Amino acid sequence: MIEQIFTYFTIEILYFWVNLGVLPFWLTLIFFPQSNFTKYFVTSIFPIILLGGSYIFVLYKAYLNTYDFDSNFELYLSISNLSNLFTSNTFLILFWIHFLSINLFVGGWIVRDSQKLLIGKILVAVPLIITYLIGPLGIFIYWLIRIFYAKSINLYE
Repeated sequence: MIEQIFTYFTIEILYFWVNLGVLPFWLTLIFFPQSNFTKYFVTSIFPIILLGGSYIFVLYKAYLNTYDFDSNFELYLSISNLSNLFTSNTFLILFWIHFLSINLFVGGWIVRDSQKLLIGKILVAVPLIITYLIGPLGIFIYWLIRIFYAKSINLYE
């Protein structure tokens, strides 16, 4: 059975399922931010465990295919080394899962923080959607909104 799972989950199939799998979490964050489901499943460690499991699976599969992990550290040397890494589908899916995990974590933080400051869910929906699509820009927009509700600028909170 494990052999069947292993052969079924190619990088393309995993890419499809990871992208499809985060959508319910994001839709719940946007439309039902105050529900118990959001509180216990979406803003908890649960989605990160799922995405972390897929990350570990890709790492394991790359290890079996003798992927050169040492070359990943070359991305810090030059932009051309980074672009060379993105030619590998294995590195690309690892990066994409990393990106989705961080954005979802930040989306959960935005929802929890907005509830603490009593910011309306309609106002928070805009930075959530932008965080889903373009992570840092969504955080910045939420931070601008947060300034008005917190009535102060905290750079460390």
